[in-house]
Amino acid sequence: MNARWTGAEIGDQRGRTAVVTGGNTGIGFETAKLLAEHGATVLLACRDLGKAEAAAARIGAGSTVIPIRLDLASLASVREAAERIGEIHPRLDLLVNNAGMIMPPYTRTEDGFELHFGTNHLGHYALTGLLLELLLPVPGSRVVTVSSIGHRRGEMKFGDLQLEHGYKGETAYFQSKLANLMFAYELQRRLASAGAETISLAAHPGNARTDFGRNLGVFVRVAMRPGMRWFTSWLLQSPHVGALASVRAAVDPAARGGEYYGPPGRLQFTGHPERVESSARSYDTAAQRRLWEESERLTGVVYRFAEPSLRHPG
Repeated sequence: MNARWTGAEIGDQRGRTAVVTGGNTGIGFETAKLLAEHGATVLLACRDLGKAEAAAARIGAGSTVIPIRLDLASLASVREAAERIGEIHPRLDLLVNNAGMIMPPYTRTEDGFELHFGTNHLGHYALTGLLLELLLPVPGSRVVTVSSIGHRRGEMKFGDLQLEHGYKGETAYFQSKLANLMFAYELQRRLASAGAETISLAAHPGNARTDFGRNLGVFVRVAMRPGMRWFTSWLLQSPHVGALASVRAAVDPAARGGEYYGPPGRLQFTGHPERVESSARSYDTAAQRRLWEESERLTGVVYRFAEPSLRHPG
């Protein structure tokens, strides 16, 4: 794990199909671009179809990139997108749960969930469950869920998951990013228990200069300006380097289910990805199970893990 992973190790991805949520900008765009440039067919699942089409055009000729409309804040849209993906590609190698939003005023999704929790976690929980039947039959298939170093400040408020009392945008965001990790770990445990070949991993990009910071405080917005790079190189890195963590989790042959990739070091702000550890709270198996059960109840999506005997006849 000491050699720097730069992306030169990605290898030939021809014949593989990947879904990347939020692939029109930032970390998601760079993730999709790297996979497509190495031969993968990439389905860009984005809320704004026009932006997805523009992103596909930016990735360029010679790549197969297919825009898909997906609004993670709408369970109806999630179901429509999953159905559309299944029509286009009945077998998936990769699902990268990348899309996210951060710190608006208190807002609810179409289904009545607090926007961070509903978009960043519940939308991806539902999408993964609906696409699982496309992943399970494919040897080497993976689900990569993108979290954040902010998860370390997160706490699952099971008594008030929708944060109706004393709402703060940062509290909501950190809870949703902790939920991403707990979901990734619980999914891996359930896949392994079912004898599935599909694995679940997690990643985080560190701090990257993307449009994601537009809703943050003035200090962050100033720090993200191009002219400040000479001063903030220790704090912020390019979207390309930030995306390497997701891509490594998606393609590294040495990666194993349940692992978490991101910039190294104590702060994990910048750097090429390594296997890292997450917060103690994220490894709480009882809380992981409780989150799963709550997610199933709220979304109505029940995961169907195929029996090993059905995938390995004879």
